[in-house]
Order: sequence, then structure tokens, then C-alpha cells
Amino acid sequence: MPSFRATYLTRPIHRWAKRALPPLSNTEREALNAGDVWWEAELFSGDPDWTRLLAVKEPRLTDEEQAFIDGPCRELCGMIDDWKINQETADLPPEMWKFMRDNGFFGMIIPKSHGGLAFSAFAHSEVIRFISPRSVAVAVTVMVPNSLGPGELLHRFGTRAQQDYWLPRLADGRELPAFGLTSAEAGSDASAMVDEGVICRGEWEGEEVLGIRLNWAKRYITLAPVCTVLGLAFKLRDPDGLLGGKAEIGITCALVPTDLAGVETGRRHIPSTTMFMNGPTTGKDVFIPLENIIGGPEYAGRGWMMLMSALAAGRGISLPSMGCAGIALSAHTTGAYARIREQFRLPIGKFGGVQVPLGRMAADAYAMDAARRLTCAGLDEGKSLAVISAIMKAHATYRMRAALNDAMDVHSGKTVIDGPSNYLLPMYRAVPIGITVEGANIVTRSLIIFGQGSIRAHPHMLSNMMALQEPDPDRSLEAFDKSVWAHIGHTTRTIFRAWGRALTGGRFAPAPDAGAATHIYRRLGRWSAAYALTADVCFLTLGGALKRKEMLSIRMGDVLSDMYIISAALKRWEDEGRQESDLPVLTYAAEAGFQRIQSALDDVIVNLPSRWGAAFLRAITWPGRREKGPSDALIEACSDLIYAPSSARERITGGIGGGCLHPGITLLDECYAAVNEMAPVMARLRAARKTPEEGLSAGILTAADLAQIEAMQDLVARVIAVDDFTPEELQRYFHNYALPADRRAGRHPLQEAAQ
Repeated sequence: MPSFRATYLTRPIHRWAKRALPPLSNTEREALNAGDVWWEAELFSGDPDWTRLLAVKEPRLTDEEQAFIDGPCRELCGMIDDWKINQETADLPPEMWKFMRDNGFFGMIIPKSHGGLAFSAFAHSEVIRFISPRSVAVAVTVMVPNSLGPGELLHRFGTRAQQDYWLPRLADGRELPAFGLTSAEAGSDASAMVDEGVICRGEWEGEEVLGIRLNWAKRYITLAPVCTVLGLAFKLRDPDGLLGGKAEIGITCALVPTDLAGVETGRRHIPSTTMFMNGPTTGKDVFIPLENIIGGPEYAGRGWMMLMSALAAGRGISLPSMGCAGIALSAHTTGAYARIREQFRLPIGKFGGVQVPLGRMAADAYAMDAARRLTCAGLDEGKSLAVISAIMKAHATYRMRAALNDAMDVHSGKTVIDGPSNYLLPMYRAVPIGITVEGANIVTRSLIIFGQGSIRAHPHMLSNMMALQEPDPDRSLEAFDKSVWAHIGHTTRTIFRAWGRALTGGRFAPAPDAGAATHIYRRLGRWSAAYALTADVCFLTLGGALKRKEMLSIRMGDVLSDMYIISAALKRWEDEGRQESDLPVLTYAAEAGFQRIQSALDDVIVNLPSRWGAAFLRAITWPGRREKGPSDALIEACSDLIYAPSSARERITGGIGGGCLHPGITLLDECYAAVNEMAPVMARLRAARKTPEEGLSAGILTAADLAQIEAMQDLVARVIAVDDFTPEELQRYFHNYALPADRRAGRHPLQEAAQ
């Protein structure tokens, strides 16, 4: 029998909640149940347990993984001519494809029992991060078979027979996979796909079997032009009831060998002039047996769950690794260039206008790589981090875009002019790819991070929803009674916690003894409590309508993302032994993050439809304008960390590229070292107000000093130089380019006409 509380208090709330929350679709239910919750749940609780964060094991490479980076990865980088790939051949050379196959690059996630390398998530991430600054095209070619696709799906869901046959062939490169999900009708909304498979009988290997006749038209499929096996997502139907169940079975994933009749591959897209293999694929009346469904016939209709589960891991590794590489590349090169490039007889890195982007790049490089490492640690614990992977994919690529924009601004004409020596433009061109694929960032930000995170990471929201979805009225009321009163108790505690921490600025919030970083833990605890209460008020006042308030969801998702990234930066500072020289970038990351959090929560209150809810939140959480962001002195300190050579610079940029550098960066680094070595000598000349030749005559310099200065000046000239091309060279790239009529004069026909 229902208790007194359930009958007289809970029942009215239960009826209201039933009306407020629409029924969950199967797609929504599968998305909510995909993946695990981890540290984001602590942030959502309003009172994070910092011991859980600090107990996470720091990710490290095994000897075997380090040897792979020092050996095959470096050798692969030595084979790369990115300009030639993107501007001349539109493909990787055959010997590079063979090298990657022979050395297991396509089998990093496949278990050793099936011939793969069985690398950790951290090793997988490090490989992508290592290659990306040298060539995005090569990095994408390596990352895709190890991310969402046949290998990951077979490893997680395949039958024993499928794993035994396909995984060894994928690991050694006999089979090259692609995965077809996106079509013209279905982009971010995969449920809108019209690609279909119909259960029927057909011929397979000389016998009549029960199978699927497929028709599809996919696009944007990486490796589709060269793949030998296509993982295909489609809607499965059984109109004749041959399986004895419902007619509309749902989204299903299957393996389709591309040599089957009716399969079309080979045509190419050109993704932002980054010439990895990407293109459309179509299929007309392609027949496969039921056994080609990944996981076997019992997994028919479970494709959406499979995709969400696999994406929860892969999305947290590949693109975040490329994003972090782009940020580190920007910090590494721009800091060095700002040191060697002078204007008005002063290195441009000493101009305040340049120090602003340098400081931002330094802090983002430190914080985002910290988040990458923490995410890999969680994945290597066996967690499938759906919400955190979405955070990482969106914000690593967004911050990569910001960093590359800053880097291009500082380099100016040096990196605007395209050519073989341009070390930034290839990554800059690839930014829209990272932001768009594996879930467009706009959708990830507006629907997934908070939309999924608010339910999965909240201590009680999922149990509330599952109780309301229970069809039996008595069981629904009983489960809801337990869940909702636990939720009410949690919210009551959060109200007092949020108010007390807002009143004191978090000064007395729980925090570990972290020395100079202790106050950051306390302030993060203050904003965690404010966030938890704001989320509860949004749930209470909007109910099921919250998922349609995407602008509110974006702001709430951004707050959760910033709290995660600040947490990761704190964890990194602890893991690396509280390096005092890194404290400015940690502080910058926290100050900038707190300012964004404050602004986002304030905007939520301003735009919350319920005005009593908004007034209540403002009175309790005090979002106000207390957070001022990084000071000018802090910005300058962070800028100096990547401007001057130091161990801090190496940590912040992650030793980017060591052994896998673009030739232009190798020259830049050589010049940077020479400029810093000669700095004391040049300082003596400036103090004496003499040229090098005058300094030699005056005895300020030795002949050896003068020779070193001339060598340094030659390096500087080579670094700041840009590429140019003869008309004949341009015609190699642009076949319709008109050569001048008179090559002796080297004049263009327009010049001749004008004359």
C-alpha cells in the first residue's frame, strides 16, 4: 500500500511531472543509456569530492607504446610531404599506405589476440597528436579506422565468428574499413536516414539464404573511395514478416564488402583542400546475409545504441587529440615567431597587443591538453564517457579554431601566403572538418552536453524519469516517491550550499591542500553549487520544455564544460608536481573559465521564462560580476612562458612534434635557438647603439660574434620569407593558368595589352 507521504504529497507531484515530461522515444532512451558517467557527475552534484579526481591514475605510455611513437611514427613522419599530398597527388604515396598497413597503424584498438596493437586510449591519442602537426591528411587516415567504425563496433558487439574473421584482417591492413552514416537527408539527425534494408531471400555464395537487400546513398564518408569493407547504418524493414516480428525493425549496422554487385565507391570529395580519402558511396539492390549484421541477427534494430556507445569512446580521443595538437602547434610556433620577428626594433612578442593572444594560447594549450589526458585516463579505466567525450570534441576543436586564428593574426602575411614552407595554413584549413564531423559542434553544444549530461550526471534526474516512464501506475508512484524525495533533499542542501558559498566567494568550500591552487578548488566548488541549483530550477520551471530551450542548454553545457576543463588543469598541476612556473597558465585557465561560467549563469537567469525562478536564483547564487578574468599582468606572464625558452614552454606545448615537425617548423626552431643564444650579444650592441660592423670595429664584438650574428640574421630572413612561384610552377597546380606570351620578358598578357 502506498505510504501517507506517497498518497498525499507525492501523488500530486507525480501527476504534474507525468504531464510535464513527454514520453521518451526509443532513440532518446538509447541515447540516455549510452555510456557511463564519471567526474562530470561530481561537478553536477554541487559538492565535488576532490579525492575522487586526485585518485585518477595519471595516464602513461607503456614501453611498447613509446617505442611505437619513437619508431614507426617518426619513420612515417619522415615520409610525409604534406604539400605534395594536398596540392599535387591528392593522395598518400603507395609506400606510405603500405608502411601503415605493415606497422599496424590501422589496428591500434584491436586486441592482440586478433593481431592488433591493443593500445591504451592515451597511446591512441598520443599517436594522433604526434602526427597531426605534420599532416592532417595522414592523421585522419590513421584515426578513422581506430575511431567510430567496423573495428570498434566489431570489438564491442561482433559475434565470435565476425571477430575471428574480420579483426585480424583489419589489424594487418588486408581490409581497409569505412563507416557510412551520414546522407543528404540525415546529418546530425541520424534517425532521418532513408537508406534502407529489406529482409528477403537471395543468393549468397551459391546458396539461397535469408538476408537483406540494401539501397543507400551516403556522403562525407572518410576512406570510402578506397575501403574494402563498408560498415553501413540503415533502417531495416521486414514487410513480409520473414523474421516473425515487427515490420519496422529500426536502425541497424552491417558489414558490406565493397566488391559486391551494386556497391559504388571511388568518387571523391575535397574536404577543405585536405586530401585524405573522403567521398560518397551508393548501393543499389546489394544483397548480404543476415550474418553480416554486426553482432548477428539479434542486434537487428539496435544500431543506434551501438553507435552511441562506440561514439562515447572514439569521440573523446581522435578529434580532441587533433584539436589539442592544433592548439599546441599554435602556441609553439607563435611564441617562437614572436621572439624572432622584430618591428620598430623590438620583438613583436613584447607588444601588448601580441601578448594577449599569446597568453590565451598558452593557457588553452595547458588546460586542453590536461583535459585530453584526464579523459584518456577515464577511458583507460574502462569508462565509456558519453558526456565528457562530447565536451572534449566540441571544446578542443573550438579552442583549436581560436588558437589558430590567433596564430594566423600574429604571423600575419607569413602564414597567409600558401606554399610548402607554410606550417600553419594546412591545419587552419582543416578546422571546419574537426568542428563539423562526429557530431556537429552546434548540435553537440545545444543538445548533448547539457541535454544528456543533465539527466545522466544529475544525482536523481534519471531515476525520476525512469519512474515516470514505468507503465504500471502503482510501481511508477512507488519508484517516483523514493526518487523525488531524495531529489528534494539534495536540492534543499544545494540551496544552502550555493547561498553560503556565494556569500563567501567559496572561501570555506571543501578543497584539498593544494598550495597556491587551493583557492581555485574552493571557487570551483562555489560555482558547482550554483550550477547544480540552477539546473534544478530549470528542471522545475520548464519540465520537458527544457529540451526545446536550446539557448539555455548551450549556456548550461558551456558551464559544465568549463568546470571539467578547470578540474583537469588542477589535476595536471598535481600530477606534474605543482610546477611553480606553470602556475600562471593554471591561474589564467581558471580565471578565464570562472568569468565565462559567471556570465553564462547570469545569462540563464536573465533568459529564464519563470521570473520567480530567476529572482530566486539571483538571490541565492549571486552570479553578479565578481569574476574579472585574467589581469594584464597575468596575461603578460603567460605570454612570456611561450615567448622565452624554458622547461615550462616545453610542458605547455607538450614537446609538440619532436621528430614529426614540418620542415618550416624545424627551421623556425633552429632560428629561435640562435636568436636566444645571441640575445646577450645583441643586447650589448643595442646598449652601445652600434651596428654589428661598428661593434666589431669598436671591440664590442669578436669576429666569431659577427659570424654568428650574420648566421642568425640569415636564419631570420629564411624564416620570415614566404613562398612564390613561377608561372610554369603555377601551371602545375592550376592547369588553366595562362602563361605569359613573352617568357623572355616574363610579362602577363594583361600587361602586354595595357602597354
